[in-house]
Amino acid sequence: MSPTTRRIAIVGLMIVAAVFVRLAFWQVDRLSERRAANRAALAARERPAATLGTPAAAGGLGDRWVVARGTYDRTHEVVLRGQAYQGSPGVQVVTPLRLEGSDSAVLVLRGFVPSADGVRADLDSLTEPGTVEVRGLASLAGAGPGQPVEHAGRTSWARIDLPALRARIPYPLLAILVRQSPDSALPRSPLRLAPPDLNDGPHLNYAIQWFLFAAMTVAFAVLIVGRARSGGSP
Repeated sequence: MSPTTRRIAIVGLMIVAAVFVRLAFWQVDRLSERRAANRAALAARERPAATLGTPAAAGGLGDRWVVARGTYDRTHEVVLRGQAYQGSPGVQVVTPLRLEGSDSAVLVLRGFVPSADGVRADLDSLTEPGTVEVRGLASLAGAGPGQPVEHAGRTSWARIDLPALRARIPYPLLAILVRQSPDSALPRSPLRLAPPDLNDGPHLNYAIQWFLFAAMTVAFAVLIVGRARSGGSP
């Protein structure tokens, strides 16, 4: 390798190292954003539970504990395919709850049902008749794309798509999803899911990895420089 080629290679390696460093700082920025979001979510969870009743009541309820009373409408139930719980495939069941004293409803994530293919599950026994009281953690309902798929007379969705669901369901839906909390008084199926953890996620590990890649790239470039100075003719 000629000295000119080595210099070009070194410049290229330094550019690559700079990109790795930029990616590392990007992950650090994402970590800061996530921690700030976690602090806001924790503060919201520490507030008293809100009672749902009207569409206006759904404003500002992200990450709030809520209580809702009403009746389930299983005719317009939503099945989220491709879910997993502790390594087992299955679906999640989301059922509109017609709110007591209101013409509106709220989507309730009732829980997880095992399914060998992550699409088809036995849902016939999941009826909870009469007026029920739901306690859970609210989050903003997703805006899709839901990617609905028809199979064996049932529709499964990849994710919550609020605009698409509002077009299919003949009454107003609040703009939130309530993740029903586990309770020993509830039926065993569907399996109610604990609130998602507020953690740092993978960002710190990714940042460390990018910094290590940058250091390795610089070290490789330095070795090339050292070889060029001491190795004589190419």
